[in-house]
Amino acid sequence: MKHFSLPKEGGLLEYKVPKGILHSYEKIYTEIRDLSETACADVAEVIINAINDFDCDREGRKFKLGLTTGRTPLSLYKILVNAYESGKVSFKNVEAFTIDEYYPIAKTEPQSRNYRLHKEFIDKVDFEIDAFHVPDSTASTSEVSETNAAFDKIASNLDLLVIGMGENGQVGFNEAGTTLHSRTRTVLMSYNSRKRQSENFAGSIEDTPTMALTMGLGTMMSAKQVILMAFGENKAKVVKNIVEGEVSTSCPASMFQNHNNVSLYVDETAAENLTRVVAPWCVGSCDWTPKFRRKAVVWLCQKVGKPILKLDNQDYLDNGLGELIHFYGPYQKINIEVFNDLQHTITGWPGGKPNADDSTRPVSSNPYPKKVLIFSPHPDDDVISMGGTFIRLVHQGHDVHVAYETSGNIAVHDDVVIQHMDAAYELGLGDRRKEVADLVAGKMRGAAEPAELLKIKGAIRRSEAKGAVRSFGLKEENVHFLNLPFYESGATVKLPRTQADVDIIKKLMNEIQPDQIYMAGDLADPHGTHRVCTEAALEALEQLREEGQPWVENTHVWLYRGAWMEWELGRVDMAVPLSPDEVVEKRYAIYHHLSQKDIVPFPGDDPREFWQRAEDRTQNTARLYDQLGMAEYQAIEVFLRLF
Repeated sequence: MKHFSLPKEGGLLEYKVPKGILHSYEKIYTEIRDLSETACADVAEVIINAINDFDCDREGRKFKLGLTTGRTPLSLYKILVNAYESGKVSFKNVEAFTIDEYYPIAKTEPQSRNYRLHKEFIDKVDFEIDAFHVPDSTASTSEVSETNAAFDKIASNLDLLVIGMGENGQVGFNEAGTTLHSRTRTVLMSYNSRKRQSENFAGSIEDTPTMALTMGLGTMMSAKQVILMAFGENKAKVVKNIVEGEVSTSCPASMFQNHNNVSLYVDETAAENLTRVVAPWCVGSCDWTPKFRRKAVVWLCQKVGKPILKLDNQDYLDNGLGELIHFYGPYQKINIEVFNDLQHTITGWPGGKPNADDSTRPVSSNPYPKKVLIFSPHPDDDVISMGGTFIRLVHQGHDVHVAYETSGNIAVHDDVVIQHMDAAYELGLGDRRKEVADLVAGKMRGAAEPAELLKIKGAIRRSEAKGAVRSFGLKEENVHFLNLPFYESGATVKLPRTQADVDIIKKLMNEIQPDQIYMAGDLADPHGTHRVCTEAALEALEQLREEGQPWVENTHVWLYRGAWMEWELGRVDMAVPLSPDEVVEKRYAIYHHLSQKDIVPFPGDDPREFWQRAEDRTQNTARLYDQLGMAEYQAIEVFLRLF
């Protein structure tokens, strides 16, 4: 299965930039790769070379390797297992150490770090039986300090430590406030930490341990070599702090700036706030495509606080954009070209305006009306992310279809289910209250949800989705629930994406043969569902193209982003302004998703409800357009055209 990455236009010509200059803004040497899988392949190569180059006979001991768990290293472990199976590396002369563990927890529980590392890696290669070490999560409270000290002694001075980091820079369970000299110890998990970890316990914070064991920063810093990893848009902010910010106890991973042999591997989305990505012209020569020129000018406007047409020559020269002036100046010409380019992204007709000159519009006039297919990973992403545009497409007469790719069933709280059973009873539709209450009471910690309970939760989400689109007039026969199989694990950890998922999408696409397709382009979804859904849809399109389906050549794919962040204006291909009434109509559509209000099991760290996030995001985009000198709108939804 192929992996999705965002299209690139222009950028830094790295081959012209000496390494010292390329990394000149970095306090931790950072390697940026297009995808997390590519980064993991490079990290795996470092590990393999380090193991193969280590002389056990000369050293009189095994190679000491520190490992992490979570989603970040999953691809890494798969690559290492493949390398072992192909004979490229052996782990017989390696000792492995995991950096943390819940406390107390049995080593055989599926949520334990010990269990997960054995399942994902240790048991698939040739480690010796006694060569894997984990803090003792079964020790009594009177003995745990002693067992921590024993672990710390053997885990010190690792040859190589490979670790991921959290969204706030936590490493292991070293949270904000951890000192540089901390050692392996027992820690109380903060509420936010338990909330993050609850996804490993079926979303139940009550079932999530209150304590953990963690290798300390001092122990980690004793490693001879450290490799940090961070992938995804949700890590972009902390990567910026760690790489270019100051050392601070509020961001534990920043302490590694003090290590003499540390490197950080990130994918492009995690690197998007770094200077060499945000302002590559400050680092070296660039490929100045039209979109990249727009990116530079928007950045300059925001830096100097001026609209586009008020920028002057000195603004460009003082902020590293002399090369842009040299190749495409004078500055007045650049200002006007970028102003017109950005202005032409704005349209009130996302499906194309009939019988109009479309030479400067983002969407062609014909055909009209268009067949439109909107993919929504969860049953509410459509109205949250592009609800205003969705409403406008319907009101402007297009044949609009929406496909909810997953059931979203695990994101319904048990209390919501009980409430629906009460409503059914009060309406005289039957009494299943005790049956459902028993299902809820019988749930096992960390186990998949009971299938019968998931059916009810899926039904609740389907009814909410239908109510949302019914509110603005979408025909019920144009609502499609795909229930992609990869999602139906009953837990936050999903099944692998397979051809079965792709085939379901292909069938729907062939039935509709859309002129426009909208899909999620945001890669920051906390559980990866958006990425999997988008990759499956793109794979379906590619297979249909290879099969010779003629309609595919005439369809255009537009990417929206979710509730967490928005496209940067340098990338935008279409901006759809919303009136005050349309903002309210979108809000009412989001309101129909009652199970996602107030008590969402997986809300992330943002306490706002989804409708608040959506409105703030689109209103901020409108303000940015206004500050650049465009017309002032109530809100704007923006899209990137993939092809």
